[in-house]
Amino acid sequence: QVQLVESGGGLVHPGDSVRLSCAASGRAFSYNTMAWFRQAPGREREFVAAITWGSGNTHYGDSVKARFTISRDSAKNTMYLQMNKTKTEDTAVYTCAASSILVIATAPLMYEYWGQGTQVTVSS
Repeated sequence: QVQLVESGGGLVHPGDSVRLSCAASGRAFSYNTMAWFRQAPGREREFVAAITWGSGNTHYGDSVKARFTISRDSAKNTMYLQMNKTKTEDTAVYTCAASSILVIATAPLMYEYWGQGTQVTVSS
């Protein structure tokens, strides 16, 4: 079994920075690849960023590539999303996901385990 718990969301002002965390429990082989997705009201779930647990290879969605940074701390079994230069369009529920496959994918169906999500609201 794998459990993912997000934290760090809240209200921020445009241009501010915020860091989200995703704490994972379970065997490491069960989450070889981890990712962040987000979903705004009335919108499709959107791929944000992904990272391979072992090597730290990363991939970003076009809308966040210049502003967000994904990372992981293997010792703490925790993944992070550093959100810089936030915009109102970044307002969404951010959810972490994990996959046992050694591939960075952007499709939600490729991920087997999901957290409950954390709300990020960017407003002036």
